[in-house]
Amino acid sequence: MSSDQTFDIFLVASPGLESVLCDEAHERGFAAPRAVPGGVETRGDWPEVWRANLELRGAGRVLVRIGTFRAFHLAQLDKRSRKFPWGDVLRSDVPVRVEVTCRRSKIYHAGAAAERIERAIREELGTIISAQAVVCLKVRIDDDLVTLSVDSSGEGLHKRGHKLATGKAPMRETLAALFLRQCGFDGSEPVIDPMCGSGTFVIEAAEIAAGLMPGRSREFAFEHLAGFDAAAWQTMRAQAGEAREFSGGPQFHGSDRDAGAVEMARANAGRAGVAASTVFRTCAIGDATPPDGTPGLVIVNPPYGARIGNKKLLYALHGGFGKVMKERFRGWRIAMVTSEAGLARATGLPFGPPGPPVAHGGLKVRLFQAGPI
Repeated sequence: MSSDQTFDIFLVASPGLESVLCDEAHERGFAAPRAVPGGVETRGDWPEVWRANLELRGAGRVLVRIGTFRAFHLAQLDKRSRKFPWGDVLRSDVPVRVEVTCRRSKIYHAGAAAERIERAIREELGTIISAQAVVCLKVRIDDDLVTLSVDSSGEGLHKRGHKLATGKAPMRETLAALFLRQCGFDGSEPVIDPMCGSGTFVIEAAEIAAGLMPGRSREFAFEHLAGFDAAAWQTMRAQAGEAREFSGGPQFHGSDRDAGAVEMARANAGRAGVAASTVFRTCAIGDATPPDGTPGLVIVNPPYGARIGNKKLLYALHGGFGKVMKERFRGWRIAMVTSEAGLARATGLPFGPPGPPVAHGGLKVRLFQAGPI
């Protein structure tokens, strides 16, 4: 693994939020990021791969393209797989798993293709093939072009390493970060989630404000690749910075009628290192009140009715939420994530056109924004 060798890097995004992730990658200084279906393309060396995993809040995974070749049949795939320099990236002592997809190609059986590649890696490099391996080789055979990429992340990047406790239908941290960015949040204003569940929006907002890197507390698959420079990685990680100090008390507030969820949120915030800038309390939406100080952003991910709650009751809940916002949260911007435009309308809030549909928990959700109201 040469640190000065550059690769095509693919930052995986939830479909519908590619342009938002592209904005983040541009802001963080990645080379000429370009939004494409399913993610963002950029280019860089191995330290840039590490940095993408460490710094990008909205990326779901970071894939590194390590090679391409043509193959029109399985025998050709076998031959060219055996000639590929696997040892440049993979280690003989670290297990690997292989995932193959085939589209519009003469090789159409993904399982048979995976068997050929696995055998080549096992016999040429001596690596163990395991379905449970941390290191994953992703192979795409599209129009007879075989593209080899290694997943540098391992577990999905929404797993920051702090949220041990979650409620029902939790919002992924990566999605929460991109929705906050869509709302224009940059860390300089207060954020309230009066239906906070396990606290994802509140904690994510507090981390952004504190300048904490999302990948600071976890391990990554790239640490198990050939030639990995552990000392250089530790230096980069150490330079990620300590939390910025807050003045004027907590800026990030969550509440929920479920006392258990509030306890989970409080514990998650503590593990994330943002307990000092967050407050969580148990209260129903009808009792929500804004904190003292300047207005900011209210953002909620309320029940949609598909899996949680009775949809008829949800119209009353949303109506009550809208009433509280209009009566007590003058000057605040309001954002709501929902799969049901009818529920957004039930709030009576002046939402503009919603954002693009985004996959979340088997549903398509959109971000609705209003205000300042």
